Amino acid sequence: MAVERLRVLREFADRGTIAAVAEALSMTPSAVSQQLKVLGKEAGVALLEPDGRRVRLTDAGHALVVRADEVLAAMDRAVAEMAHYRGSARGRVRVALFPSGAALLLPRVLPALADSGVEVIARDEDVPPSEVPRLLADYDIVLTHRDERSPGIAGPRVSTTTLMREPTDVVVALTHPLASRTEVTPAELAEETWLSVRGGFPVDDVLRSIATMTGVQPRIAQRLNDFRVIETLVAANYGVALMPRWAVTHPNLAVLRLSGVRAARLYELATRPHAPTRPAIATVLKAFQTAAHQVSTRC
Repeated sequence: MAVERLRVLREFADRGTIAAVAEALSMTPSAVSQQLKVLGKEAGVALLEPDGRRVRLTDAGHALVVRADEVLAAMDRAVAEMAHYRGSARGRVRVALFPSGAALLLPRVLPALADSGVEVIARDEDVPPSEVPRLLADYDIVLTHRDERSPGIAGPRVSTTTLMREPTDVVVALTHPLASRTEVTPAELAEETWLSVRGGFPVDDVLRSIATMTGVQPRIAQRLNDFRVIETLVAANYGVALMPRWAVTHPNLAVLRLSGVRAARLYELATRPHAPTRPAIATVLKAFQTAAHQVSTRC
């Protein structure tokens, strides 16, 4: 089986449609379809089956994708090993990060890699953990976050490394009746108006847990994924909010710890299972681990 056809198969598994693969690989849709048909003949089994007006992978197709990952990873390792003989780890590593995690860790990661020979191409991608596997079609590393009680996303085609734990606190305006407190119970927040993030993100998971504990459905005024906007609205006494502890920067906010609730988000790095064997990717992963340790120790 040609490596090029295995790469097309992996792209189809990642992107889900012939058209998306064609766009990603700068091919025509008919050329993509032809490559997949040839691969199916080489494998001796059907790799695709009808799914409405589209096609999807068969069980055999899914199994071959896992093997394709291994073959392509071995090719990448071979290239990386030759680069090692020419010198230290070098190359370009594509990294996707959620915005508040990027603000916290990138100022430590990028300077640490400045003279390493590894170029980091960072992009902000604000998606729920369930969508991280999709991002690995375009990125080597994805920095993601999830509620510590939520299941992880690791699987046959996704490996994860936990970096650190960040507590979730309540923020209120300095003029709020609770502002003089250092901690607060979920019951005391039952009647508050909330500013929250979109569903599927860690902060919203904590808010739903509070609702379960109190038996009161939270009154959510706005859902915004930019913590800077949420801070500004809370400071204006428009409502209260849950925020990750190290994301709070506004000077006119009081930060209250949640009493009786273990609430936090976990930072995780997601890669393809064999990606860390590439020296350049391993170097970037190590830089993130060091940065996370520095943040955790400082805070």
